Amino acid sequence: MAPVTRKRKSAKLESIETKPIIAPKLEPSETKPTKIQLSETKPKTPKIEPSETKPSETKPITPKIEIDQVISNQTDVALTLTKHILQNNNTSNVVLSPLSLQLVLSLVAAGSEGQTLEQLLSFLKAESTDELNSFASHLVKHVFTGGSPSGEPTLSLANGVWIDKSLSFKPFFSKVVDDVYNAVSDVVDFQNKASEATDKVNSWIEKETNGLVKDTVPPDLFDDETKIVFANAIYFKGSWVDPFHVWETETFDFNLLNDGCVQVPFMTNHMMDAYISAFDDFKVLKLPYMRVRDTRKISMYIFLPDAKDGLPTLVDKLSSESGFLERHLPNHSQVLGKFWIPKFKVSFGFEAKEALKEFGVIEPFIPGGLDKMVDSEKIELLYVSNIFQKSSIEVNESGTEAAASSRLSMCGGGCPPVRIDFVADHPFLFFIREDTTGVVLFVGQVLNPLVT
Repeated sequence: MAPVTRKRKSAKLESIETKPIIAPKLEPSETKPTKIQLSETKPKTPKIEPSETKPSETKPITPKIEIDQVISNQTDVALTLTKHILQNNNTSNVVLSPLSLQLVLSLVAAGSEGQTLEQLLSFLKAESTDELNSFASHLVKHVFTGGSPSGEPTLSLANGVWIDKSLSFKPFFSKVVDDVYNAVSDVVDFQNKASEATDKVNSWIEKETNGLVKDTVPPDLFDDETKIVFANAIYFKGSWVDPFHVWETETFDFNLLNDGCVQVPFMTNHMMDAYISAFDDFKVLKLPYMRVRDTRKISMYIFLPDAKDGLPTLVDKLSSESGFLERHLPNHSQVLGKFWIPKFKVSFGFEAKEALKEFGVIEPFIPGGLDKMVDSEKIELLYVSNIFQKSSIEVNESGTEAAASSRLSMCGGGCPPVRIDFVADHPFLFFIREDTTGVVLFVGQVLNPLVT
């Protein structure tokens, strides 16, 4: 969620994700809400207002924008951001939705200009806001659709915008909010009724994440400097194509990075023909989710290092080359040998402001680069005060609710089946991905399945 503020004091910006990430039954991942708060700073001395330049209207999506390349670029951005977050939280379980953050930043970019816009486009690896709007529109139409009549899988995206009653959006930006991002918008009184606005935003987030994400906005976040709040929530719930058998779940040791171990419940299904790829120092397992008359194909991928302490090395590879994820996804089934995956439940929140600054995104947090989005007779000096994301995921026997060189050895039809072991008894990475488009929905790491 992102509030915009007029600065007498520093204003805050918060993101809500969502959102925002396997065994017999996985519970749906929790929506990761991303919240951005925009603040307004009052200039110390009067300034001459520049002559108004009419913002260019958002252009319709054209065939010139190659959506496959846009999605590939956004996946690279997601992995770069994920690597940074994981390396800065290398002692805890993590789940996040890079997509949720990307969408909020894309919406902010649509209402920015100058260096603010340039830095956002650079970070998001986009040539223009048209490209970002094309990406968002594609997601709304092809990924976050209603789902199958049976309700499986459930994957939803909700965008929300709240603006203080003292301001209004320019027509071009309102059109982007409504038509491209399909966002709900509302007018609130941040100056006199900040508590009421907080309750309204939190209630919206909780509802859109099916109750998985609560109290995203702290009581004292909004104040009379808050001008605009952007939020989005991604929610996913899916059942495995091949569920794990509850009666086969057993307790074993899970090895920790500090050489210790904990006893955790492990799931298995020895009848499963799993999709597995084996590389030099890690394996990748694909676990597809059930779909009924649904064109979307959603899967969870577990990246398991061979070495029990190999997770840091694997994380370091995430953004080492463009297309890393796509080149390491399994595309054929294998006969399983030993097969065990721990049940886990993870909740995680993080402030994205400092991370973005390290990637060169600095101008959005300085007053003045976001005034393009509002219709005002004076210079509002809007800026992003903070960006916060909160996510949650649970994986169990039924499904999920959420909230160097590599070598692949393959045999032809004349080879006897080779059994591959996949025992996730040490720290690993996971991804939830929509395979038709290649969009990454959730990412995370599990260091200790007992820690929620």
